[in-house]
Amino acid sequence: MSETVVVGMSGGVDSSVAAYLLKQQGYDVIGVTMQVWQDTDACSMERKGGCCGVSAVEDARRVCRKIGIPYYVMNFREEFHKNVIDYFIREYKQGHTPNPCIECNRRVKWECLLRRSMEIGADKIATGHYARVVKLPNGRYSIALSKTARKDQTYALYSLSQEQLAHTIMPIGDYEKSEVRKIAEEAGLPVANKPDSQEICFVADDDHAGYIERETGEKLIPGNFVDRDGVILGRHKGIEYYTIGQRKGLGIALGHPVYVSEIRPETNEVVLGEEDEIFTDTLTADRINLMGVDVFRPGERYKTKIRYSDPGTMCTVMSFDPEDGGRLVLKFDKAVRAVTPGQAAVLYKENITAGGGTIIK
Repeated sequence: MSETVVVGMSGGVDSSVAAYLLKQQGYDVIGVTMQVWQDTDACSMERKGGCCGVSAVEDARRVCRKIGIPYYVMNFREEFHKNVIDYFIREYKQGHTPNPCIECNRRVKWECLLRRSMEIGADKIATGHYARVVKLPNGRYSIALSKTARKDQTYALYSLSQEQLAHTIMPIGDYEKSEVRKIAEEAGLPVANKPDSQEICFVADDDHAGYIERETGEKLIPGNFVDRDGVILGRHKGIEYYTIGQRKGLGIALGHPVYVSEIRPETNEVVLGEEDEIFTDTLTADRINLMGVDVFRPGERYKTKIRYSDPGTMCTVMSFDPEDGGRLVLKFDKAVRAVTPGQAAVLYKENITAGGGTIIK
């Protein structure tokens, strides 16, 4: 008796090919689109063209019809609002730069979809992510880098639990993007040439500050630009507009380039400084998720990425407190640029994801 796999389908080529490959491998495949868009935001999501876009339903339905598998839409709007949108707003108001895709992956695409899939009798879930689920000699599940470094998505998946990974398949991690499109074309899938989706599906035109104002119904509060000694340099539009390392769009002219080096929500100040002030060789993270290892030990060496596009820098574990989700301190071999509270620090041992956490400083 073959296993039943629920494939989370965004209407894009990657998840469509994932469903097709699993069907070819003999699984009983069910296609599911997670309905997460809020009624008032459907139009903006549609323009954005992301995995949350309304057209995802029709595109995914057409693919499932072509493959010959059942298709359903599951409503996760409440879960998405609570775990992604509310988190997104809360983080910006605390002076952080959130990563909503990471929270969506853990709390919605896996936690909610896996639970619902198990309830309808499925054995596993699958997605179209460029990564590979592996079981290591130590008995732990982890995610290995995909075949294509340019599309690798392990950074955004570091927070998945052992239980979630044990019930997950990622069929396209062994393929290049060009190979995935070729498979789609040869299979006659109607989304073979569909453009890739954008990152933050619920924020139109990348205007996250405007979105926060509309969603909360509250005007953002202007405050002072200051230097690191607290000398006032000018006025800012609200801390939600800024992120560490930002140079463009500050709306202030000081006669030389300046960068956001710190955001102080308690005083509503944005600190500006020279470029060398946004480099550091240490970071602290909390909310640690252990993936390929069961502990981080002082002295251990890892390559660590501090943002999605970061190629990674070698570092040493200085300390790790596993209590209450853990607090991890890392020291890099060389200073890294714009360590940003709210973003993730993800640690790798060769091509395996060891774990990671949320940067706090």
